[in-house]
Amino acid sequence: QVQLVESGGGLVQPGGSLRLSCAPSRNIFSAGAMGWYRQAPGNQRELVAIITSSGSTNYADSVKGRFTISRDNAKNTVYLQMNSLKPEDTAVYYCNANLRRNRGSPPYAYWGEGTQVTVSS
Repeated sequence: QVQLVESGGGLVQPGGSLRLSCAPSRNIFSAGAMGWYRQAPGNQRELVAIITSSGSTNYADSVKGRFTISRDNAKNTVYLQMNSLKPEDTAVYYCNANLRRNRGSPPYAYWGEGTQVTVSS
């Protein structure tokens, strides 16, 4: 079974930076679109940023200019560089990716278990 493994969350002061990473737990055939979502207490899960296999990106308006999504296709890994963090960025951040486990497998959407990001002084 394939899982998405996230890392890089933690506690940071306002104005600080964090870098999140997400990768499959084992080798896979290919990864399509990969992205990051977040969910704050009492709120619905929302899209933060997404990147296609060709590198096209899309961001939520609230993070444009502060967050950067990138990927390493050789490692099927997606990153989220978060700068100028604000208290309202506090949430559990989830990785999402469309993965093909084997050459003959159809793409399937996988979710990570989430990593907590807390922005507080």
